[in-house]
Amino acid sequence: MEHFAQFSLDGQRMYGMLHTPDADAPAQGWPSVVFVHGYTGNRIDHHRLLVLMSRLLAARGIASLRFDCRGSGDSQGDFSEMTVMREVEDVAAAAEYLRDQPGIDPERVMLLGYSMGGMVAALAAGTVRPHRLLLWAPALPELWLPLLRGGVLPPGITDVDGWPLGRAFLQEMPRLRPLEAAAAWGGVAHVIHGDADTVCPPEWGVRYARALGCDAAAIPGGTHNFTSLETTEMLYAETLRFLSGG
Repeated sequence: MEHFAQFSLDGQRMYGMLHTPDADAPAQGWPSVVFVHGYTGNRIDHHRLLVLMSRLLAARGIASLRFDCRGSGDSQGDFSEMTVMREVEDVAAAAEYLRDQPGIDPERVMLLGYSMGGMVAALAAGTVRPHRLLLWAPALPELWLPLLRGGVLPPGITDVDGWPLGRAFLQEMPRLRPLEAAAAWGGVAHVIHGDADTVCPPEWGVRYARALGCDAAAIPGGTHNFTSLETTEMLYAETLRFLSGG
């Protein structure tokens, strides 16, 4: 089953889609996953990656919540207000919403973060306390530091391909410590990275895996967006294996 989801934080409403298996929930409730989209992304994402993943999970008896962070997709707020730590708050609100839904096991809510969403998920893990943590092609602050030209903080909005990137986003970036947060969390985790990713280098996935004390799976030929049917199929298979408990 698929139902529209909505919840609020600080007076701004976030919208999403809740996927549940087409069967009665077990006595303890379904395990579930909160998806965290990437920078300038949304709850659908590149070639419907998150939509199709949610449907595959539902067929395996795992519920999921795809949602747009504030300022992205259909959710309220302006993109210029977006920061990584603000999205950490969004993820915590999403996990709380999911835990309150009928048929959901509140002890088995997992996190899956993609790209910048991987960095957000790592930073949110200590608060959300996910049953499992999965990172797809996770980003590091280094990806955005070149926007601080000469180390100087822009005075206002930065136009990045038509996206109004706020000063607070860049001001926060050098202070973020996602690898330290990952190392401090200590739960069950996994990292999946395409070995042809030129946006977030595969070495970043290895660094996250070392911090988390977990394995990293390389997808041969996988780009940052896993832009082929073959690499997408491999991504989905590895994701299902891990989130199903394998």
